[in-house]
Amino acid sequence: MTAEPFPPTLREVMLRPWWLGMLVFALAVAAVFAWLGQWQLGRAIDTSPPVPGATELVRPIGDVAKPGAYLPEPLVGQRVEVSGSFVAGDFLVVSSRYNDGRQGYWVTGQFRTDAAAPTALAVAVGWTDDRAVADAAASTLNAGPGGMRTLTGRLIADEGPKPPPAGAAPTEMTRMSPAALLGWWHDTDKLAVYRPYLVVDAGEPLAGGLAAIDSPAPAEGSSVNWLNIFYAVEWAIFAGFAFYMWYRLARDAWEKEVEDLEDAEVEAAGSTPPTPA
Repeated sequence: MTAEPFPPTLREVMLRPWWLGMLVFALAVAAVFAWLGQWQLGRAIDTSPPVPGATELVRPIGDVAKPGAYLPEPLVGQRVEVSGSFVAGDFLVVSSRYNDGRQGYWVTGQFRTDAAAPTALAVAVGWTDDRAVADAAASTLNAGPGGMRTLTGRLIADEGPKPPPAGAAPTEMTRMSPAALLGWWHDTDKLAVYRPYLVVDAGEPLAGGLAAIDSPAPAEGSSVNWLNIFYAVEWAIFAGFAFYMWYRLARDAWEKEVEDLEDAEVEAAGSTPPTPA
């Protein structure tokens, strides 16, 4: 009498060399995911957040930003001081500017710093809700912006250029973007330009008809980045999923093997000739 094949257990299938090798691979994948989760978690918590009120301390612009470099998020809104002079003919009007909820216009200028190499900073000097007043102020400043001076104000990140609205003049600007202003400035050969721009303090002298730009201190940010924590949790889930996939594939292989054995038994029983009476 031939012994019937005995179906393997799930544990026996998992201990086979192929599935042990797949387990090692799953461990390696899970380790990579765990490392990525730990990295995200480390970035989620700022162990040295800015001191409350740090943006209100006036700092030299050279300590906060470099020409051509992006302004780091903790330094957006930082009050700075910079010395230099405005460039005649480069005062321009930027529209769609709000002051205390009222829409209006900014008058902006090119400020050449006293750095050794030619360096420019875009400066917003004042606001008005009347376009005619803005144009007149820009014309007055272009005629004689004055000599060397030291400005204090708040450093703001570039808003990015945007094409003029349909039907508007080619010079119409609705975004405060040093990159866009650079296209209209004079004497820009080999000129280094700061990416952020400066909103001058209310105490700075303004052209006639302009009001000080409302530029409140930025809100204090949290030292916890919840988006990075979410990513860290995702990587932990992916690590667990690597083990689940190994288990699921091994179980599927075991179930198929058991089904094949059962099918073989049924076929063998159907092909066995009947026992003589």
